[in-house]
Amino acid sequence: MTKLMWTIGLFSLTSIVVAQTGSEGSSGGSAVLVEIGGKKLTLADFEQKRPVGLFQARNAFYQAERKALDEYIDEYLLEQQAQKEKVTVEQLLERHVTSTLPGEPSEEALRVYFEGVDTTETYEAVRDKILDAIRQRRIAKAKSAYVQSLRSAANVGVYLTPPRALPVLRETPQRGMANAPVVIVEYADYECPYCQQGQPDLDKIESEYKGKLSFAYKDVPLPMHPHAQKAAEAAHCAEAQGKFWEYHDLLFVSKQLEVPQLKEQARRLKLDGDSFDKCLDSGEKADFVKTQLAEGQSLGLQGTPSFLINGRFFSGNLNYQELRGIVEEELNASRTKAPSAR
Repeated sequence: MTKLMWTIGLFSLTSIVVAQTGSEGSSGGSAVLVEIGGKKLTLADFEQKRPVGLFQARNAFYQAERKALDEYIDEYLLEQQAQKEKVTVEQLLERHVTSTLPGEPSEEALRVYFEGVDTTETYEAVRDKILDAIRQRRIAKAKSAYVQSLRSAANVGVYLTPPRALPVLRETPQRGMANAPVVIVEYADYECPYCQQGQPDLDKIESEYKGKLSFAYKDVPLPMHPHAQKAAEAAHCAEAQGKFWEYHDLLFVSKQLEVPQLKEQARRLKLDGDSFDKCLDSGEKADFVKTQLAEGQSLGLQGTPSFLINGRFFSGNLNYQELRGIVEEELNASRTKAPSAR
């Protein structure tokens, strides 16, 4: 994931007293957060001015809760299955995980692995460490697959609800089903290598769930990418001629982002070249791109790509399996209004 290089401004306030609030949040928006010069400001006051100001903090807390809950679920399922088979958890894992592992890798395979290790030690000195690393990786993968099979058989329902942010989609390019049950919003940068790498998986998900989701794209041109701003502007110049998505897709395939290349690709799509050039050279779309960047900043994005999927925040590349799992969770929730299953 490409990291953002934004400067955070610090503001000093005088006579600020932090108010004590209950962790259970029973008072909701009326909870007093701070007192400034004798005036008490509530959570509702804060969220009126900064509606997503606490979103990242809440999302981080949710992720920690979910991780702990998932670990508990796994432990519970393993203990229940061990009781069914009248063995200990360790014996259960030996029976269904360790015993299923393939034999030890050959010396040739170990040497190939060694060639990719950044070390000054000899092969003989690190051979056992390499063998142990491979063995532990295989065990972890096999255990994960086994636990997932237990989850599937148990039909696990998770009632922990994630925080959600509502992105502003007015004037944002969207494609797919109108009023779709799943809306994927990507915050990305045409010059970001991770965004480029992840695009095929996004395309695959869009194709597989055609008629069930819509996809929106928001520009977050990062300062360390010198061509990102103009590439984003160019895409919206193409949008003015009704070909945003064609141009968007072409940029991610070609990765040609110099201004002359941006103009040449417009002509490849048979856009009006003179109008496109005027739009791009004048910076006509620059302010619009900056508003999308500001939105990303307000959400606390730490890099690209980042996603809001039905308002749920995900940072970094999501591979096909991860995307598919999230989309299925949201579709299940929209159909049943029940907890997500994973």
